Amino acid sequence: MSPEPAAASPSRTAVGRETVRVDGPLKVSGAARYTADFHFPDMLYAVPVCATIASGTIAAIDTKAAEAMPGVRKIYTRDTIGKFYRVPASGGGIIDERRPPFEDDTIRYYGQYIALVVADTFEQATAAAHRVETSYRTATFDVSTALSPEETPRVKTRRGDPDAAFDAAAVKIDHVYNTPIETHSSIELHASVATFDGSHFTLYETTQAVGNFRNVLAQMLGVPKENVRVVTEYLGTGFGGKLWPWPQSLLAAAAARELRQPVKLVMTRQMTFESAGHRPHTQQRVRLGATTEGKLVSLRHDYAYSRAPMSSYAENCGESSGFMYSTPNLSVSEAFATRNVGVPTSMRGPGAVPGLYALESAVDELAVALKMDPVALRLRNEPAIDESKNIPFSSRHLKECLATGAETFGWSRRTPAVGSMRENGAVLGWGVAACTWMAARWEAQVSVMFNDDGTLRVASGTQDIGTGTYTVLAQMAAELAGLDVGKIKVVIGDSSLPPGPISGGSMATASLVPAVAQATREAIRNLIATARESDSHFANVPVDRLAFHEGRVHRKDQPPGEGRRFEEVLASARLGHVEGRGKSEGTFRNKNSTVSTHSFGAHFVEVAWQPEIARLRINRTVSVIDGGRIVNPLTARNQIEGAVTMGIGMALFEETHYDHRHGMPINSNLADYIMATHADTPPMEVIFLDYPDTHLNEMGVRGIGEIGLAGVAAAITNAVYHATGVRVRDLPVKIEDLLASSVA
Repeated sequence: MSPEPAAASPSRTAVGRETVRVDGPLKVSGAARYTADFHFPDMLYAVPVCATIASGTIAAIDTKAAEAMPGVRKIYTRDTIGKFYRVPASGGGIIDERRPPFEDDTIRYYGQYIALVVADTFEQATAAAHRVETSYRTATFDVSTALSPEETPRVKTRRGDPDAAFDAAAVKIDHVYNTPIETHSSIELHASVATFDGSHFTLYETTQAVGNFRNVLAQMLGVPKENVRVVTEYLGTGFGGKLWPWPQSLLAAAAARELRQPVKLVMTRQMTFESAGHRPHTQQRVRLGATTEGKLVSLRHDYAYSRAPMSSYAENCGESSGFMYSTPNLSVSEAFATRNVGVPTSMRGPGAVPGLYALESAVDELAVALKMDPVALRLRNEPAIDESKNIPFSSRHLKECLATGAETFGWSRRTPAVGSMRENGAVLGWGVAACTWMAARWEAQVSVMFNDDGTLRVASGTQDIGTGTYTVLAQMAAELAGLDVGKIKVVIGDSSLPPGPISGGSMATASLVPAVAQATREAIRNLIATARESDSHFANVPVDRLAFHEGRVHRKDQPPGEGRRFEEVLASARLGHVEGRGKSEGTFRNKNSTVSTHSFGAHFVEVAWQPEIARLRINRTVSVIDGGRIVNPLTARNQIEGAVTMGIGMALFEETHYDHRHGMPINSNLADYIMATHADTPPMEVIFLDYPDTHLNEMGVRGIGEIGLAGVAAAITNAVYHATGVRVRDLPVKIEDLLASSVA
C-alpha cells in the first residue's frame, strides 16, 4: 500500500472545521500512487486496436506483420481472447457498456476495441497496434445532433391536466433547449494494471467504486468475487467517467491471466473520447404557463437524449422538474435516439444538470415575459411539500439561498432592461438560477480500530476521487472518538476492506456517517470492556460507570484526565488493538421514504459583454448552498468552485464534435476540446447555509459536489441575455450567437 496520509493539525472539534487535506503532502511530493504509477517485475504493456468505422462488421483482421515486430508477446482477437461473460441486468453490479469486448464482429461506434497487442514496452505495443490490418464491411451510421425519438415518450411523472392548463394560461413560453455531448477529460487517463497468480486477480484501477468494480469484473471473468481484489489508492478525478468499468480493464485482466505476467493498459486521450463514456446530447422542450401574477399553472418538460446501440443508459433530465416549483399541473416525459457514438455514462450531475439548464432557462424566459424579477418569480412558486411525491421535504431552504445570494451579489441594483448596465466600457449582464441535487445514502461498512500506538484506524472499501474523502473520514472519526485529527489513520481504496460506498451521486460522505458512528461506538464499548477486565486501574468498577473521552477511559464521576489513555489500556491487556464495526443501509431509490431529501442552492453570475470586439467574460459568481452540515468547509468550498468552473465550461466551451464522414470524434484531445482554465474563472464567493439534515444521518450531512454544477450554465446564459438580448438555447454559447446582439 502507499504511504499513509500525513496527519492534519489537531482539533477537538473536528467536524465543521476547515482542515487541510491529510493526503496533500503525498500528492504534492509525488508519493501518492495513482494507477499508472504501479510497476511490477516482468510487466508487459497492452495497447488496444480500435475500429476506424462507426458502423459495420469486421471482414478480416491480419495480425501477421504486427506479430513479427520486436517485443510483441501476443495479439488477441475475438478468436484468441478467451471467454467473457455478461453482467446480469438485475443485480451483480453496475456497468454501462454491457457488451464484453470482442463479443462479436459488429462495429457500433468509432474506436470500438477489436484487438489487443501485448508487448514488452509501451512503444513496441503501440507500434504493433498500428500494423494490425483490418478490413470492414461498412454500414450506414448516424452521429447527427438532431434527435428524433425512436419510441413513444415515456411519462415519468404527471399530475393534473398540464395541456389544458397551458392552453388556458394567461402567459406562456414554449421553447427547445439543447445540450451537446460533453466528454469527461480528467487529467489522469483511464488505466488498468492487472496481475494474476494462477487463481487470484489483483487489479489496480482508475475507478470510483472499488467494490462494484470487483463484482463486475469477477462476473465477466467467470471467477468468484473472492478471487478478485481491486485497488485504487488515489484517483486523478473521474466526474462519473470512472464510476463503472470500461472494456480495457477486462482486456488487461484476460491478458494477465493467459500470459501469467503483470499487464498495464493506459488509454490514450483519444480513446477516452471514444470508449470511456460521455454526457449524452439532450434535446428538451419546456412549456410553462402562468397567471399574470407569476403563479405557475402548468409545467411540461419533454426531453430526449442520445445513446449508443445496445445501450440502456438513461439521462434523467426531468428528475427535479416534479418538485422544484409548485404547480398543480405537470408532466415530464422521456425518450431517446440511437447514435453511433460510444456508450454514454454519468457525468457530474447526470440528468439534473442538463435538465436544470433547460428548466432554469425557461423560468428566466417566463420572468421576462411577465416583466417580473426572476428571483421574485422563483420565490412566488416555492412549494410547501414535494408535490411529485406528496410528502414533505426533510429540509428545504431554497428561499434562504435566493435571499442570501441576492443580498451578497447586490441583486437589488439590477436594472431589468437588456444592455442597461455598464461598467468600464463593458455591458454587464446579471443572471440567476436555482439548483438542486438528490440527498441519499449508499450501503456502507466501516471498521474502526484503537491501536496500541495511540492512533485510531478507520477503514472502508470506498475511495477518494480527489474530493477529500481521506480528510472527511479522519474528521468524522476524530469527532466521534474525541481525538485529534492527527491521531487518525484512514485506510480506503481497496476492495478487501469492509464494503464501502461508491463515489458517485454526491453520497459517499453522507453514506459513511452512520457506519463510522456505529463502528466508533462499538470500538469504544469494546475498549471500555477491555479496561474493566484487564486494567487494575478500574478494578471493581462496573462497566456502566466507565466512559471514554479525549482518548481516555475514565470513571464517570471523575474528569477524563484522571483516567487511562487507551494505548495504556491496550498495553495492560497485551492487545495490539480493539475494533468496532459499523454498517449503514442505503436509501437511494427508497420508494417508501416519508420525506423528500435534497440539497438546494442558487447561483448568481455577472458577465461582461464587449460588443466592439465580441468578447464575453464571466466577471464574478456567488453560490449559496443549502447542503446540510458541512464536514470540511475548506474542501467543500473547493468542490463548489470546481463545479462552477465546470459550469463555465459547459456554458461557454465544451462540446464533442463528430466527423459525419466516418464517425470519429474530431476534437479528441486537450488542445481542441476546450474547457475552462484559470484564465476563464472569475472571483467566486461560496456561502454554505447551516441547516443540518438529520433525517439522512445523525451529523446532518448531505452531498455537495454535483449541486455546484447544477444551474450554473443557465445562470450564465440568463446573464448573457440580460447583457446582449440574445437568448442562447443551444449550448455552448458561440460568438456567432452574440454577433446577432443589437446591444452596442
